[in-house]
Amino acid sequence: MAISTRPLGRTGTDVTILSYGAMELRGLPRAPALSDNEASSLLNAVLDAGINLIDTSVDYGTSEELIGKHIGHRRDEYFLASKCGCPLNPPPDVIGPYEHDYSPANVRAGVERSLRRLRTDRLDLVQVHMSPSKAQLEENSVLETLEALRDEGKVRFIGMSGILPNLPDHIAMGVFDVFQIPYSAVQREHEDLITAAAESGAGTLIRGGAARGAASQDKNWRSGPLGLPAGVGQQRWQSSGIDDLLDGMSPMEFMLRFTLSHPALSTTIVGTSNADHLRGNVAIAEKGPLPADVYEQARELLER
Repeated sequence: MAISTRPLGRTGTDVTILSYGAMELRGLPRAPALSDNEASSLLNAVLDAGINLIDTSVDYGTSEELIGKHIGHRRDEYFLASKCGCPLNPPPDVIGPYEHDYSPANVRAGVERSLRRLRTDRLDLVQVHMSPSKAQLEENSVLETLEALRDEGKVRFIGMSGILPNLPDHIAMGVFDVFQIPYSAVQREHEDLITAAAESGAGTLIRGGAARGAASQDKNWRSGPLGLPAGVGQQRWQSSGIDDLLDGMSPMEFMLRFTLSHPALSTTIVGTSNADHLRGNVAIAEKGPLPADVYEQARELLER
């Protein structure tokens, strides 16, 4: 079997419905420690599995450097997405999220550092990180800076990693080729906005679609723009009655396939530093979306 693909909006690129999130390659203290050989094996396994989109960021520690070092020679095999507005030197004692700087100088410096670290001459997608307001974008001339980088051939497409309350404004601007949006069975606040983004012609990268695995057991939901407050996801799962629909599926499989069932999804980003977890994610993605009747039952239970 192979992982199916979908169009990434108007970019003209087809991407696998499962993509790889490289946040887990950022190293200690924010992620597991990996040896150089382990990182190489993992990243090459991602491409060998057929996954053709990798998402990283300036502020993901060693992530970009590892990608460049270990699969830079396979650059034509994957669509490469990074981010901008991130601090170039995040404070070592802060787990995140970090204060961002959307000034033209920092945006340009971040993109150029990413190019060096990733050992490439172009980024397929640069996403504005952390969902700044339209006013912040305009005050800092963010789009003008990214458009200049695109004209120079350093960036192919411009995206937004967006969330409420600013995401509707971002979509209405009509300038972003791709949106990265959080979504899962237990985090459906952006469900209709994913559809709106796709209807605008943009591609949709979904993060959080596996909801950190077994939602019925996970009590460690992060707060803020990257996740749900502690306990909310677990509470939503347990109160919905979705366990009755599993029919032999693990919660992880159900969560990931529920996300893949959203008709406006281009791909969902799932990160791991564990080769066994990667193989498991690929096996689930190869099964594709949930059966239509199960998906509708799940939506009805979650609506309650």
